[in-house]
Amino acid sequence: MSSVDDADMLRLLNCPSIPMDGGKSSHPSIGFGTYKVGFIPASASSAVAATSSTSSERTAEECVLDALNVGYRFLECAEFYGNEAQVGKAISKSGVPREEIFICSKVWTTTIEKGPDAIRAQLDKTLNDLGTSYLDLYLVHWPVPGKHVEAYKTLEVLCKEGKIRGIGLSNYAVEDYLELKEAGMEIKPSVNQIEINPFIYRKNTIDFFKKEGVVLQSYRSLRDGKEFGNATLVKIADAHKKTPAQILGRWCVQKGFVYVPKSVKKERMIENAQVFDFELSAEEMSELDSLTDPKTIQTFQGLYRKCVNRDTSKDGTLDGVKMNITLD
Repeated sequence: MSSVDDADMLRLLNCPSIPMDGGKSSHPSIGFGTYKVGFIPASASSAVAATSSTSSERTAEECVLDALNVGYRFLECAEFYGNEAQVGKAISKSGVPREEIFICSKVWTTTIEKGPDAIRAQLDKTLNDLGTSYLDLYLVHWPVPGKHVEAYKTLEVLCKEGKIRGIGLSNYAVEDYLELKEAGMEIKPSVNQIEINPFIYRKNTIDFFKKEGVVLQSYRSLRDGKEFGNATLVKIADAHKKTPAQILGRWCVQKGFVYVPKSVKKERMIENAQVFDFELSAEEMSELDSLTDPKTIQTFQGLYRKCVNRDTSKDGTLDGVKMNITLD
């Protein structure tokens, strides 16, 4: 199916929103992720060495235009993704008014390390590439040791200037947030974007941020499709006459996380968004909650230690990296 029917599009256009900033604003519960859409960054963390820094079969402009045409109104972007100019072209071509689109971007480690002037210059480039005068959210992509607090304070200034309407975090552990909090935050972060799905359900970390009033954006909501054959997932999908992707998406929405699927195929964009016409039972939610295993948590720890310094002058070292963070 490569065309969306009216009912599905209406559900997507009228998707629930999640209260943010103590109810002062709201965040769409579903969005379209643009990582590795039309372009694969050179230091992408997965096994893409043979195709790094290359274009994919479809451009980001084509993919994002499809996403907007089927009803997605939250676009998840980043400096690191290398495709914001293409995203901007899609927004312009779509004819969808800017005020109907929720745009989030993230500032990358390289720019964070360079400091406030570089962050300011990068924001201007992002705004120009996306063809907009403001962002709904701007996030610190990784808590770069010795640099992320200064970066966040720079975002606070930019927020006051009106170039960004909200600020947030990405890949922050509890301890990174506490470091930021102890340094004195003038503006509380609206969101923390971390990997969340039933196979990496870090409940203590999630509960901590919820208590702090920070909305959780989920990336790798669909686990990159690697667990679609999981027996528990397939059983629940069959019971609802849904796909494994739709069960993972529904779990995310039902938990109150921002669900951010991505695909370069229009039919998959439509399928991934069909999560608002059914509910999972408490028993099914509990079954899904139990799919995280200790090996996954250890893998997460290694990725965190590797990535906080990625693409900085300390890349490949553990210089400044927090070795004891809340893992679960």
